[in-house]
Amino acid sequence: MKIRNLAKAVALAGVALAVAGPASAARTLQFAHVYEIATPYHQVILKAAEELEKRTEGRYEMKVFPASSLGKETAINEGLSLGTVDVIYTGVGFAANSYGPISISDYPFTMRGQKHWEAYRDSDLFSELADGFKDTTGNEIVALTYYGARHVTSNKPILTPADMENLKIRVPNAPSYLLFPEATGANPTPMAFSEVYLALQQGVVDAQENPLPTIQFKKFYEVQSNINLTGHITNSLISVVSGSTLASMDEADQQILKDVLKEAALDATQQIVQAENELADWFREQGNTVNEVDRGPFIEAVQPFLVSDDMPWPSDVYERLQAIQDAP
Repeated sequence: MKIRNLAKAVALAGVALAVAGPASAARTLQFAHVYEIATPYHQVILKAAEELEKRTEGRYEMKVFPASSLGKETAINEGLSLGTVDVIYTGVGFAANSYGPISISDYPFTMRGQKHWEAYRDSDLFSELADGFKDTTGNEIVALTYYGARHVTSNKPILTPADMENLKIRVPNAPSYLLFPEATGANPTPMAFSEVYLALQQGVVDAQENPLPTIQFKKFYEVQSNINLTGHITNSLISVVSGSTLASMDEADQQILKDVLKEAALDATQQIVQAENELADWFREQGNTVNEVDRGPFIEAVQPFLVSDDMPWPSDVYERLQAIQDAP
């Protein structure tokens, strides 16, 4: 009798565990991006994933897919709406495919530099543009990360706009990146991020442009002799969460997710700013020629386009951005 009762108790306990098991299992969020695992962008999101699991007491975990493993930039943007990813990093230039004005900070010379970017990040203008993106897409921009000032690498010095003429330069496939080469007479060649090193090595393109940390991470300095400090774009990444993902979470867990993503953005930003301050000398130590560039003539070449009616923002948005004072 006792054996039968014990067996019955064990069976009932098994049923109870089976019922409770799925309810207590962690929900997995998928975070996709196109950057290498060694970059601060990836490393801070790994830390954010740990914090998410910890602060939600195991209700949520986040799996991170780097280096285009879930698709290139356009694909992961589409994935937010398709439900194949929950969170992504993306450049604001790519986000412009859905909402044009959000890309303004990724256009050449709209930002004066990192301190202007920092003030913009904390401004009412950025908040309004993020709200416009959310109204259009249903997805929410949670954080802005500093990606760095973009510079041209090549196998010759680029010191004036004339040096850009007929240069076949790889750029990301977004309108904000096409303007600088087009305004200076170069031949912009859109290409996926993962294909750039080989294209430079084989001479498919003559040049590319990226921030100094990215030039290091992607080892472009190995196949380009000159790093030209044009600083033509002050680049940003946004952390975007699918609207349907947020809607499925309770308010407390939503806030935890947003908090860990904002903390990650601040951490990565600080690391990139520090790297920018150190890398010019590091590249010289590797044998590269690092050229200081007078940006004035490049700004003059681009300026007429920024105030034209062809830009994807109302004229008052550009004026408000220029009026923002640099952060201390």
